[in-house]
Amino acid sequence: MSVYRPKSTIEQWRILQAVVDCGGYAHAAEALNKSQSSLNHAVAKLQQVVGVQLLEVRGRKAHLTAAGEVLLRRSRQLTNLTEEIEQLADNLEQGWEPEVKLALEMVFDRSLLVPVLDEFQQLSRGSRLVISDTVLTGTMEQIQEQAADVVISHHIPRGFIGEPIGQYSMDLVCHPEHPLAKLEQPINQNELSQYLQIVIQDTGSQPVEDEGWLKAEQRWTVSHFDEALRLIRNGLGFCWLPGYIAQEDLDSGRLAKIEVEGSSSRKGSLYMVLPKAELTGPCAKTLSELILKYQSR
Repeated sequence: MSVYRPKSTIEQWRILQAVVDCGGYAHAAEALNKSQSSLNHAVAKLQQVVGVQLLEVRGRKAHLTAAGEVLLRRSRQLTNLTEEIEQLADNLEQGWEPEVKLALEMVFDRSLLVPVLDEFQQLSRGSRLVISDTVLTGTMEQIQEQAADVVISHHIPRGFIGEPIGQYSMDLVCHPEHPLAKLEQPINQNELSQYLQIVIQDTGSQPVEDEGWLKAEQRWTVSHFDEALRLIRNGLGFCWLPGYIAQEDLDSGRLAKIEVEGSSSRKGSLYMVLPKAELTGPCAKTLSELILKYQSR
């Protein structure tokens, strides 16, 4: 198998970028702390090995050719990637994780993470971020099996600790034309058993259905609240939905809230858990600190 051998070097492309960005060889030489003649030689050699004229001199200034603009743009990707690779290697040497896993219980409002992730992206040093939606037992497994680095959960398993970061609330809802919405409120729990209930699938490997009202004779299971909302909007069944999912539809009248005897809503606390405790890596700790920083505002 033949192995491709590059004709150009990353340093040659870096010099070309400096000449363009600095507006000429003289300023680029100062910026790179190199002689102007060495820069001239490097660019001339680069043009020779790639077989394309990259710069043309007009007056006293060098300007990019059309081909030069295309290749310069691609070369920036190359040099940026090289910097990222070297930074990642340095991070790994220092114990900085190449990947961080964040598990989010679905009742948590994702929009609250936007400023967190915006700042984290700037501080992550090229580490990948994997975000997983989890439900009930699945969230517990992420903590107990230390499968994730940072977990936002509505429950903390025995043997772990967590920081409170807010509250969640859920309402029982249906379409305003659904028979349940026509009944006098609050309704008796037995009334619910006659109608289709939409439930969110537990993401655990051994799910335990022990939360929420699950006595309906007919249940449909979906993987996400968005799918449940779509079904409810179309008049199919009833479902517990978190406020960040259902509130806009409740306010506009597209959904109706069901009042049940003994339970008008479900509320609880949310916690941030670091399953690996003192073994949590520096990148995951950075993410957790940002979550606390923005949740406290």
